[in-house]
Amino acid sequence: MSKKQLQLKIITPEKTILEEMVDQVTLPTTEGEITILPGHIALVAALKSGDIVAKSGDEHIPMAVVGGFIEIKNDEVAVLADFAEHVSEISHDVVEKAKARAEELQKMKNNGEIVDFEHFESELERALTRAKIADKWRNKKYRI
Repeated sequence: MSKKQLQLKIITPEKTILEEMVDQVTLPTTEGEITILPGHIALVAALKSGDIVAKSGDEHIPMAVVGGFIEIKNDEVAVLADFAEHVSEISHDVVEKAKARAEELQKMKNNGEIVDFEHFESELERALTRAKIADKWRNKKYRI
């Protein structure tokens, strides 16, 4: 008898980040963290910034995610994220540049310069999420 799995698809406006069969997936929703297993009821929920962790066998597949929605139905999990990135793609350099850019935007805002607040806020959230998730997974084993 074959083991039941979930079809996980993580999509951003730019590209499909991941599409594969997994045993389970844990996601950060606005209502709290949830873990989806095969046979889960249909659900639509808003995502918050954090990490999505898919598990396939003994392997963890971590992703940083910022905003979006999830839809679960018939053992299919569709993640429509504003931003998503595999932890292995978040280098120390990327995190440092993102932090520097966020600090620069914060200074511009504090100095009364014209800053597109929505853009500033999303860039800051992305930088902070990348740093937090990269740090969380720094010493853990995961599939690249």
